[in-house]
Amino acid sequence: MAQGKGMACLHGGDAPIIYAKNNRRKIIQSLCRKWEKEYLCTRSVGYEAARNTDFVAVGCTVLIRELNIIRAMTYTIERVATLIGAHRYGNRDANIGFLLTDSRSLCFAEETLFFALKTDRNDGQHFIGDLYRRGVFNFVVEHLPDNYDTLYPDVNFLKVVNPLGALQRLAERHRDEFDIPVVGITGSNGKTMVKEWLYQLLSPQMVVTRSPRSYNSQIGVPLSVWLMNELTQIGVFEAGISMPGEMASLRSIIQPTIGVLTGIGTAHQENFASMEEKCSEKLKLFHDSEAVIYNADDDLIARCMEQSGYKGRRMGWSQKDRNAPLFVKTIEKKENTTTVTYVYNGKEGQYSIPFIDSASVVNSITCMAVSLYLGLSADDLDRRMQRLEPVAMRLEVKTGQHGCTLINDSYNSDVKSLDIALDFMNRRPDHKGRRHTLILSDIYQSGESPRELYREVSTLVQGRGVEKFIGIGPEISAQSDEIKVREKFFFESVDSFISSEVFRSLRDEVILLKGSRSFGFDLLTELLAQKVHETILEVNLNAVVDNLNHYRSFMKPTTKLVCMIKADGYGAGAVEIAKTLQDHRVDYLAVAVADEGVTLRKNGITSNIMIMNPEMTAFKTMFDYDLEPEVYSFRLLEALIKAAEKEGVAGFPVHVKLDTGMHRLGFDPNKDIDRLIARMQHQNAVIPRSVFSHFVGSDSDSFDEFSARQFALFDEGSRKLQAAFPHKILRHIDNSAGIEHFPERQLDMCRLGLGLYGIDSRNNHIINNVCTLKTTILQLRHVPAGDTVGYSRKGVIDRDSVIAAIPIGYADGLNRRLGNRRCYCLVGGKRAEYVGNICMDVTMIDVTGIDCKEGDSVEIFGDHLPVTVLSDALDTIPYEVLTCISNRVKRVYFQD
Repeated sequence: MAQGKGMACLHGGDAPIIYAKNNRRKIIQSLCRKWEKEYLCTRSVGYEAARNTDFVAVGCTVLIRELNIIRAMTYTIERVATLIGAHRYGNRDANIGFLLTDSRSLCFAEETLFFALKTDRNDGQHFIGDLYRRGVFNFVVEHLPDNYDTLYPDVNFLKVVNPLGALQRLAERHRDEFDIPVVGITGSNGKTMVKEWLYQLLSPQMVVTRSPRSYNSQIGVPLSVWLMNELTQIGVFEAGISMPGEMASLRSIIQPTIGVLTGIGTAHQENFASMEEKCSEKLKLFHDSEAVIYNADDDLIARCMEQSGYKGRRMGWSQKDRNAPLFVKTIEKKENTTTVTYVYNGKEGQYSIPFIDSASVVNSITCMAVSLYLGLSADDLDRRMQRLEPVAMRLEVKTGQHGCTLINDSYNSDVKSLDIALDFMNRRPDHKGRRHTLILSDIYQSGESPRELYREVSTLVQGRGVEKFIGIGPEISAQSDEIKVREKFFFESVDSFISSEVFRSLRDEVILLKGSRSFGFDLLTELLAQKVHETILEVNLNAVVDNLNHYRSFMKPTTKLVCMIKADGYGAGAVEIAKTLQDHRVDYLAVAVADEGVTLRKNGITSNIMIMNPEMTAFKTMFDYDLEPEVYSFRLLEALIKAAEKEGVAGFPVHVKLDTGMHRLGFDPNKDIDRLIARMQHQNAVIPRSVFSHFVGSDSDSFDEFSARQFALFDEGSRKLQAAFPHKILRHIDNSAGIEHFPERQLDMCRLGLGLYGIDSRNNHIINNVCTLKTTILQLRHVPAGDTVGYSRKGVIDRDSVIAAIPIGYADGLNRRLGNRRCYCLVGGKRAEYVGNICMDVTMIDVTGIDCKEGDSVEIFGDHLPVTVLSDALDTIPYEVLTCISNRVKRVYFQD
């Protein structure tokens, strides 16, 4: 590693770290003298040797409190233009502190620089006008807007060839300002867990800037690195790739001094010729790193490391090779803990973690390697490993009591993640008039003085529209005057808050819970959440987005998309699914009946909504709530026209359905099209917005000939309808299976149904699992051979068995036909067959030979047990299983 001006040293105990850069050396020297020592540890000493250097470390917090000179870094607009090589149009003075790529996340307009990124689905230039009206005056663009000098007379436009490249270049130049350790993490899985655990292990001594959540893409990485400021003592950043050639730009931005490869899996494998190609692409992140940490027992990784020509220190850890730089001697798992014994630099050490799953153990070993290399003592490592907390990489959205919505982010507490959580809350289209409430605990290890820290918090909450602020903890309470929110309350502890009138008065609010686990926020979440039984349906909103993007990857950028969320979003919950899809700018949402559409409108959904089965009694409701009905018969059309004329409605959009072979609903393209055109041309109450039909068998190659006949019928009829009107009428026939199987038939729009929920109907495989149905073991009992279990004595026990009762039954949606050992659930990852008849509220399962106890989790279907296993056992389709989940089963939503 090259010698530099900066320094970062770890010392025994929990002493903080000193960090000096450029002309700050004198400042730190003067502070060191206060401690009667003046030893400065430079990088030339090395991280490990630093641990043994006799010096006293002066914490960054002391530096700030005594000198009060460190502020967040900003750049003048002139300097930004120079750094990214832009031609500047406009002469407005500006200091840039915030970078924006998504107009929905705007907070601090005056100091914001917006990068107008162009994607397959959108163009950031379209949002310039809106952002200008909201107070943004600095833009990076590829093309100047028409009449920019008159429309935007006081705006700075920085014109570049490629705005994304400019964003990355700016982050790269910002990274150059820091001569500190930076950990770059890549791999197929475990990146976020390792990053967050490194933060927990290092932050007691260091000011750590890390990637927010999973900001690891070509856009996320530069936005993460931009968060580094003059307080930062170490950076920890993720880098994720999905295509060959992507890592080079991320390497230039992160410039890691220490590299971490967590592992190589099958994610995004479709874009790489081989696993070796993907592994080699990931290793490019570490080309100039001082050291790389990896699993040397992984043959693929070891082989690629040898072929990479890497010149730095190879910190491969191994459970097999005693001569490895880090030898993992033993891994001992107990009931709730795992103890790892290791040998590093010839010295044996040991630590324990409060987890027993294999992924956590491997991730802890990776974190151990990084921490030891940075100089953390074995004693400190053990003490902090024991305090590791589970990492929730997703925001949880829960239904709360008394009409509240809970956004639970009580897994970490720092200013950067607070801003992201506030942005998430602010963008939710909930009921108008619902207050946005923040419950926040003391924030630890910020590196700032309490006064400056909570001033920053106050600025954030004001910018994000928080109307009620509840602070919990002695430090935040002491800084109550710094929180400039009209309605604010402060409590020393969670217990004092729970016993207060403020807690009892929470009603009809969107509540963000953001606090440290040490304050007991898990209890707070439990008390505020709506009380239901122990069976829950977890809905992964990130998987919904991944599935959406999976199908979009097969579509032309100009093709629109309508997403089906009927039957309460196929059981997943239409409101939350709709909010996610609206956030990702789908063109249409489709529900079955008007009441479903009304529910969406009342929950803030403004997207176009199509009603697939309109009821004639609901026409006025559709007019009132802008719900666009399907029309499939002359009787329905006449009734709709009459109702619209009675209400004084004109030009109301409708969607014309043609029957090309399903023979369910629709106009006949051969017999009805001329009459349909004539009727619609001789009125102005409704207007055709789209014309569509359904493929009968796009999920099977055996029906391709029939599908071709269907398309020919539709093509002729729809073209005739299109030609009869001067406006654009959208044509669509491809469903989820057709999007991929018939790309030439995508036309103007496609309809995404089951595929959105992660099931590929062509092969019955899971794309990205969205829904996980879980319950818990209520009771365990030993049942001797010869006895029976359940109603009608259907569950005959042929051996001495252990039977568990779980609180789920056919009233929850667990089909009775799965009972009597026709199917199984998972307990501890192992199969547990359903025994006897499934009851209304309780089911019995055979857990003989499975290590489990009362209260353990049971997976009915989900990430490890595909829902298709259940549908196959029932000889049905996954739709039926998903849509049968009862509303009494609590839905819990996750969001990165």
